[in-house]
Amino acid sequence: MTTAAAEPDSPEPADKPRRARGEQTRQLILETALRLFRERGYAETTMRAIAKEAGVAVGNAYYYFDSKEHLIQGFYDRNQAAHREAVSAVLAGEKDFAARLRGVLHAGIDVNAPYHSFAATFFKSAAEPTSPLSPFSRESSPARDASIAIFRDVVEGSSAKLDPELRKELPELLWLGWMGVILFWVYDKSPEQRRTRRLIDGAVPLIDRLVALSRLRVLRPALRQILALIENIRRDD
Repeated sequence: MTTAAAEPDSPEPADKPRRARGEQTRQLILETALRLFRERGYAETTMRAIAKEAGVAVGNAYYYFDSKEHLIQGFYDRNQAAHREAVSAVLAGEKDFAARLRGVLHAGIDVNAPYHSFAATFFKSAAEPTSPLSPFSRESSPARDASIAIFRDVVEGSSAKLDPELRKELPELLWLGWMGVILFWVYDKSPEQRRTRRLIDGAVPLIDRLVALSRLRVLRPALRQILALIENIRRDD
């Protein structure tokens, strides 16, 4: 006689409030850390200071975040979620490649704007090639992949006619360009970083033009060489 397989145990009702409280505590620690980073600077803010300001035990802070670096990874992840939400309208309503790209880049600056005051001091740590805070590090791969996915949606949802090989590589190339925009923004001291906005508005038509030109048969050999070079660099140990 056979019996039906037992269904997986569902979470106990008591676990749900516990998980909710845990997430609230985690967000409180993260919000407190970001505020202290803005007020005191990244290097000057300790985990002990973060715990004290958040009103939790130091051990509790380390329970949710192993280190300041893990706090920044939490910041990266949250920023990507905020960026994704901020671009939902333009990606849903626009088909033009340039309009989609411009909207995504401006939305990224909007999302990051509250953190501009500590961005330069923080960047000194993130720019170190071996730092886990680097956007190119293994530790940053979830946030990096989420950001590249936004640019993939820019490409895939647009009406642009692209060379198939370029279509495959373009999201990552756009993300690399976005990293350049962020670097410019970090050191942009103009009011409300207007120079960065002008950079975006000036660069997007050029990118759009280059993407359109990539369809020309005469340029395909050069395009193949560029893409092959990028692939070789990516695979170099």
